[in-house]
Amino acid sequence: MIPKRVLFLAGDFVEDYEIMVPYQTLLTVGVQVDVVCPDKKSGDRIRTAIHDFEGDQTYSEKPGHNFTLNADFATVKESDYDGLLIPGGRAPEYLRLNMRVLEIVRVFDKSNKPIAAICHGMQILTAAGIVKGRTCTAYPACGPEIMLAGGTYSQIAIDKALVDKNLVTAPAWPAHPDFCREFLKLLGVL
Repeated sequence: MIPKRVLFLAGDFVEDYEIMVPYQTLLTVGVQVDVVCPDKKSGDRIRTAIHDFEGDQTYSEKPGHNFTLNADFATVKESDYDGLLIPGGRAPEYLRLNMRVLEIVRVFDKSNKPIAAICHGMQILTAAGIVKGRTCTAYPACGPEIMLAGGTYSQIAIDKALVDKNLVTAPAWPAHPDFCREFLKLLGVL
């Protein structure tokens, strides 16, 4: 059987857990994972940030690990992949300005391939215009973006994920068990 292949769209200051945990989870079950970043190539590194919930009005941010990319953004062919995963953090706020990033998301959605977005990863989905008529979740600060993009924002428990057709969304990294499980189901791995 040919292993499933998933593309991750990431960038500097992606949330540390939201890239590391899904990456390692998918590898553990035999999924091939390619992680790319605009203007970077395989072997380049991106910086991550650790976001934590410590009782403040919003999350705190600390430096995370460096993450080494293993594929080239410039050579991505959507047809080579079975699914797409977009981690959160601060990277989505500027990655959504990249027209090729948005094109990749639209191609995956048009092909009805599984797309998983966690936390602020939703910002890329709303910018790509694929949430209209869909029910999604994200970090609560992204709720207004979902509604402005024509979607329905569902505020769910921080440790849960939501599935709407080919989309799996979750509020933040505490949802990893649900988020990864639902994405793996859509990929046909579980």
